[in-house]
Amino acid sequence: MVSSTHWLASQSAMAVLEDGGNAYDAAVAAGFVLHVVEPHLNGPAGEVPIILAPAGGEVRVLCGQGVAPAGATIAHYRGLGLDLVPGTGPLAAAVPGAFDAWMLLLRDHGTRSLADVMKYAIGYAEDGHPPVERVGETVESVRALFETEWTSSAEVYLPGGKAPRPGELFRNPALAATWRRLLTEVSGESGRVAQIEAARRVWRSGFIAEALVRQARRPTMDTSGQRHTGTLTAADLASWSASYEAPATYDWHGWTLCKAGPWSQGPVLLQQLALLPPRLPRYGSAEYVHLLVEGCKLAMADREAWYGDAAEVPLDELLSQEYNAERRALIGHKASSELRPGSPGGRTPTISGHAREVAAGEPGFDALAVPGAGEPTVAGAAGEPEVARDGGTRGDTCHLDVVDRWGNMVAATPSGGWLQSNPVVPELGFPLGTRLQMAWLDEGLPNSLTPGRRPRTTLTPSLALRDGVPVMAFGTPGGDQQDQWQTHFFLAVALRAEVRGGLDLQGAIDAPNWHNDSFPGSFYPRGMRPGSLTVESRTDEAVVEELRRRGHDVHVAEAWSEGRLCAVARDPETGVLSAAANPRGMQGYAVGR
Repeated sequence: MVSSTHWLASQSAMAVLEDGGNAYDAAVAAGFVLHVVEPHLNGPAGEVPIILAPAGGEVRVLCGQGVAPAGATIAHYRGLGLDLVPGTGPLAAAVPGAFDAWMLLLRDHGTRSLADVMKYAIGYAEDGHPPVERVGETVESVRALFETEWTSSAEVYLPGGKAPRPGELFRNPALAATWRRLLTEVSGESGRVAQIEAARRVWRSGFIAEALVRQARRPTMDTSGQRHTGTLTAADLASWSASYEAPATYDWHGWTLCKAGPWSQGPVLLQQLALLPPRLPRYGSAEYVHLLVEGCKLAMADREAWYGDAAEVPLDELLSQEYNAERRALIGHKASSELRPGSPGGRTPTISGHAREVAAGEPGFDALAVPGAGEPTVAGAAGEPEVARDGGTRGDTCHLDVVDRWGNMVAATPSGGWLQSNPVVPELGFPLGTRLQMAWLDEGLPNSLTPGRRPRTTLTPSLALRDGVPVMAFGTPGGDQQDQWQTHFFLAVALRAEVRGGLDLQGAIDAPNWHNDSFPGSFYPRGMRPGSLTVESRTDEAVVEELRRRGHDVHVAEAWSEGRLCAVARDPETGVLSAAANPRGMQGYAVGR
């Protein structure tokens, strides 16, 4: 079974499975296809956290989040007159992480050759694919920037002055040529593993690395309104590699949830579960939604104060029963508009001054909406990125899940390196990423910009075990909204909620969802909307009115606008596989046989 945010990625992964490959071969093939067909949501120079559960083996996290380059110091950025890392341009580029993570997954857990899994992406880049509407909309939003400043991007995404259009084949011959050259350079190596290792060297110190560094040194217009060069060097690329680590876990009612560590926002989902009382209100009721939203606010406040890679994170205390009982007592009948981080182990929380600023924008602020031309930004645009006319962006991502006939399971959330993040590297056909925008330019915070440390990412795939056995992989795009939507989905499955009559992955995905922005956003310019709550219009009117009576600033979005979840599952007793994909945006796709 495969589920992903794009039908071509799902079908490519399924082709690998049908040809005898395993879940990890299929995931890598899908990941490279997503670079081609969702270039506004991810790219090869972005990042990807991966959670994998080999049949009969231990659950592991594969970290494909690159670190801040050696020259990316707070002093350097402050010396440029900046108080935030720009949202675009080479100053925001971390060491690219996605490519090396996919290579490690293929090397250590796959069975197919590099050429076998890359042929699908090469085909779609070379021969073309019908782009989804959002690709063209994103390009149109930054047309002026591409035509006047980022001209290498215009060459790829505005051929003949035309943006990509649905129903017309769109090609990226430069990207196809990059992958063909890569395969040619490694073809002389003997054996599958040797070729993968050679590809890693090409990325880190060969022609790809050289082109990435040249691009980072080019003065580039960014969201500050100035042209800056980046800090990425050849030494940064050569010295970093993806790595494995144990997942952060939490046990809840016979389930064990596995997430990436607190260098991601993954433990936010675990904290939300820890904050739940022993007995929950009726699923879907106003009291139920209120409880989940208020718990999310507390967990996100702790994310701001305690999560990051620049300091030790007291995760055991943050997930402890004592701490969460104390925090749960803060949830009252009325909605809170305060940012209330806790004090695990008696520690004093510290938060950036920017983290308390209210977001600019219209009511219904959504960090991930695509505004219409001249229209207010309305919450809930299926998790797609916002792209301002000056090139300012709040990015989004992709997701894929695979489970194979042997029970191998994987969840991955590729992101970054969006077409709107940096100019396309002319020699390669893809841009650098911008993940450093999530780090603060304040000293002494867990998420302070720190050379050699990972910026805290919003990317957060999930894997669930039942009585110690892997049974479900799931995730969603959506930036700060990811672990809000995933918590609601997981509870709908775990509680066997009457969504469509019982335990049903598709029904749990289809159920009306919501999100709040009552905490600092992770994307430039990092604002928040205290007390906000966005719900789909399919939400019962009586529930909406009760939430307003409780003090929530409720905005009603379109009927199918909140969440882009994917999921696969395996019944350990029967071996029966299942999958589901999000109907919102009409491009997610689940497939199996």
